[in-house]
Amino acid sequence: MPENVTQLLVNWRNGDESALDQLMPIIYDELHRLAKRYMSRERRNHTLQTTALVNEAYLRLVGQGQAEWQNRAHFFGVAAQVMRHVLVDHARSRQYAKRGGEAQQVTLDDNLAISHEDQIEVLALDEALNRLAALDERKGRIVELRYFGGLSVEETAEVLELSAITVKRDWLKAKAWLYRELSQR
Repeated sequence: MPENVTQLLVNWRNGDESALDQLMPIIYDELHRLAKRYMSRERRNHTLQTTALVNEAYLRLVGQGQAEWQNRAHFFGVAAQVMRHVLVDHARSRQYAKRGGEAQQVTLDDNLAISHEDQIEVLALDEALNRLAALDERKGRIVELRYFGGLSVEETAEVLELSAITVKRDWLKAKAWLYRELSQR
């Protein structure tokens, strides 16, 4: 299946519109799975529904039809960025920029090695991730791909053209840095 997605992405990039028709059900299902994962971290009465997140991300991704998609992992890495931006844009538009009150919250799961009890605002996570990326772009990208994109260590390594051990090492350092940053709030 990953090879099929990769070939369809390449064909679509090269102007084959029928490739998009074949690709749509495959990537839509995967995007829905990712969005469901993201939304499971959000508060229960969140105003953005999973399907709306998928649709918005899909529209933004399709708008990048001429992007240089390298493979399935690269596409879903970009999808992770897009979903992150959709969630942050939504939080900002709902005027959740201030801490506390009805702030939109996301729970960092075991993938980020922070307990389920620790909840942080999606905007605070975005700000911390931006600070991390400013200090170390690679670690910021690894967090984005692993946490927001749900990519495995191997897929992340493929997207970033790194070894899996480097991704694992940077992932551990990035998680510790984010935990410290978010704990100081």
